[in-house]
Amino acid sequence: MQALVHTIADACAVARVGKTAISEAINSGTLPARKQGRRTLIFADDLRRFLDALPLLVPAKSSQPRHNEQHGSQGSRGMRRRGRSHEPV
Repeated sequence: MQALVHTIADACAVARVGKTAISEAINSGTLPARKQGRRTLIFADDLRRFLDALPLLVPAKSSQPRHNEQHGSQGSRGMRRRGRSHEPV
């Protein structure tokens, strides 16, 4: 049997999102929550509706090659290093 309500920690685990995202959604009114003493409870149906309302990811079609394809088969050999050199002083 699935849980009827989730705590914030449970909602984060079930939805695979961070506590900040859940807290911001509650504070903005996007995700309804209820209080039972000190505990904040989120109905499973409300969490589902919140997740369903998130925008769909539409892959961007780019005519430019990806970063790795720009450098051909050089891999990391053709790239500069930042920071100190590992040569002896």
